[in-house]
Amino acid sequence: MDPLKVTQQQETKLHFLDYWRIIRIRKTVILAVFLLVVITATLVTFILPESFASTARIKISRDQTDIESMTQGSRMNNGSYDPFFIQTEFEAIQSEQILGKVIDLPDLDLNTKWGVKYGGGAKLKTTDTIAMLKGRMTLRPVRNTSLIEITVYSEDKLEAARIANAVAETYKDSRSVDRQKLASGGITALEERFKAQQDKIHKAQKELEDLRDKHKISDTEANGGGPVQLIEADSLRRFTAARIESENRLVAIQASVRMLKALTKDELRQVLPRSRQDARLSELLSQLGLAEQTMLSLEKDIAPDHPSYKRVQAQIEKLRKDVDDNVAGIMTSIEVEVTMAQAQVDGLKKSVEEAQKLDIDKAQNSRPYFDKRRELEELITFGRILNMKLEAEKIDLALPKSTMVEIMDRAQPGAKPVRPNKPLNIILGVIIGLVVGVGLAFFIEYLDTSVKTIDDVERSLQSPVLGVIPQNVGYLFDEGSESPHAEAYRVLRTNLLFSRKDDKLNSVAIVSAGAGEGKSTTVLNLATVFAQSGQRVVVVDSDLRRPTLHKLLRVTNNLGLTNYLLKQNTLEQVIQTTHLPTLDFMASGKLPSSSLGILSSAQMKDLINELKQRYDFVFFDSPPIMGVSDASILASEVDITMQVIQYRRYPQPMNIRAKQLIEKVGGNLVGIVLNNINMSQDESYYYYSGYYHDYYSKNEEMDAAAPTGKDAGKDKVEIKQKY
Repeated sequence: MDPLKVTQQQETKLHFLDYWRIIRIRKTVILAVFLLVVITATLVTFILPESFASTARIKISRDQTDIESMTQGSRMNNGSYDPFFIQTEFEAIQSEQILGKVIDLPDLDLNTKWGVKYGGGAKLKTTDTIAMLKGRMTLRPVRNTSLIEITVYSEDKLEAARIANAVAETYKDSRSVDRQKLASGGITALEERFKAQQDKIHKAQKELEDLRDKHKISDTEANGGGPVQLIEADSLRRFTAARIESENRLVAIQASVRMLKALTKDELRQVLPRSRQDARLSELLSQLGLAEQTMLSLEKDIAPDHPSYKRVQAQIEKLRKDVDDNVAGIMTSIEVEVTMAQAQVDGLKKSVEEAQKLDIDKAQNSRPYFDKRRELEELITFGRILNMKLEAEKIDLALPKSTMVEIMDRAQPGAKPVRPNKPLNIILGVIIGLVVGVGLAFFIEYLDTSVKTIDDVERSLQSPVLGVIPQNVGYLFDEGSESPHAEAYRVLRTNLLFSRKDDKLNSVAIVSAGAGEGKSTTVLNLATVFAQSGQRVVVVDSDLRRPTLHKLLRVTNNLGLTNYLLKQNTLEQVIQTTHLPTLDFMASGKLPSSSLGILSSAQMKDLINELKQRYDFVFFDSPPIMGVSDASILASEVDITMQVIQYRRYPQPMNIRAKQLIEKVGGNLVGIVLNNINMSQDESYYYYSGYYHDYYSKNEEMDAAAPTGKDAGKDKVEIKQKY
């Protein structure tokens, strides 16, 4: 596995206690911002000038009269709530037209008064005064009503009331005057239009009379509905009806003649008496029938040559001849009727054509007259409508209109100032201060990518935390085994011992990502704890760039590690003893500039092996691993490496990189030491060392009154050369 590859971190969810931890840790920022905002809000509140408020309440409605007029619809519809109308009137009240009139009122004269008060004595411009007045005036509608509250703020309570009442009255007068102007202008326009309409009517009447005289239209025709009512049209209708009747009669006669001609003589004798009411034919047919009956009776009694028989036979023949002649005469008369009917039809057709031509000519000649008459009727009708509208508007103009704007409540001077609202401003300052402070704290926490919790370390570095060191720890070398901070290092010692896979692994290097994370303090205190437990320990200051352990132990740095590695002195000469019999110290010594790579020499490996044989544990202090290569070399040569991470100091990526460098050179990183924890701010670490700290604090209070003897001076640190 590539040691430089960053292990993917698991997403974690914040608990409520995590938020509380952030608030506790950042309480200084929250408190500072809170106090700043509250103090600023309080100062501004008390510095701002006091203002009084006066409110006038008005009721507005659409343009309508006090009673239902002739031109308005239902008053219920006009009085309904209309948010668009209310908003429009909102803007109208704040318009320059209304506020300009208010400013110019003689009893106010705000340009002059406010010029003296706010403009250094010079008269203000109307536009500037309007802007100031808008800033001091608020409008508020009463929900679901037609009421509007006009509130004016001013340092002078009487001035606030006068301005509020002036705005309400000016708006009311303006609505009335504007409505009056609009109505008067409309009436004037209607009067002009009505006069022009009357002129058109008179002109059309004269033209109509001229057309009547020109085309000789009679009174009967003039009183008709139009050209179709003329006499010629009536005659045409009568001739047309007669022609149609004659044609129908001709067709019937022609059909009868054709049918009769198709019959035989005997059939005609039988048909004609029924179709034609001819008395002569009927009588002859009756006589013929009697003769034939007589003939039939004689044939039975007498012979054909009998005179009676011959006489009857002759009579029958004569009657038959008379019937045929009568039938022929009837047929002739029918043909004559056909001819007469045809002649009548032809005559009626001619009469119809003449009447039609006359009607067309008469209609064409009279059409301009009737067109002009219709035009005149339309002009008269429109003139009546204009006249009715004009009279209705005149009546509406005379009706009172006090309900368009009603002043329901007049403004009264305020009893006490309303601005600034000191309690509200302070409360808002407190709320805003808390919100801004907490928000800033969380924002800073969001930007802070340093190590904050043990979970952060174990999740990001995938290494166990061996110890948690509280803030402001002392040096156990000076404080002794009963130090309240000793237990944290004892826990670290225990975890370190159990982290070893082999008891022979006794050389330990303490490294960190950056400077100032507490490596030297951790090395010294951890070595002291091991020494106090009876184990032989040596501390080697291998930070050749900026050595500090000799300062903590208050010894010289003239002889040390570099002198041994450069073979200038022996091991016995460079190792110094301390007042703890089991704790020895090797300073760094002076490092020549030409020997920067001395830690990677074979002499250094030999030194480590030699110290491991002489001591139970060998501790090496090192420079920051991100700064120089010495720490990486040292981590690769010792048995065990521990990484010190200071609480909330460096970003997590920097600590991750330091761990990767240790693994890259083959170092055995057994765990992390989380250093400099503020127990008072982060209570989540209290369980690691807080209880022990409190316990020993109580013991110290109990021992504080104990008398000190001659052994009191034994706690003083004494370091001397071992050899």
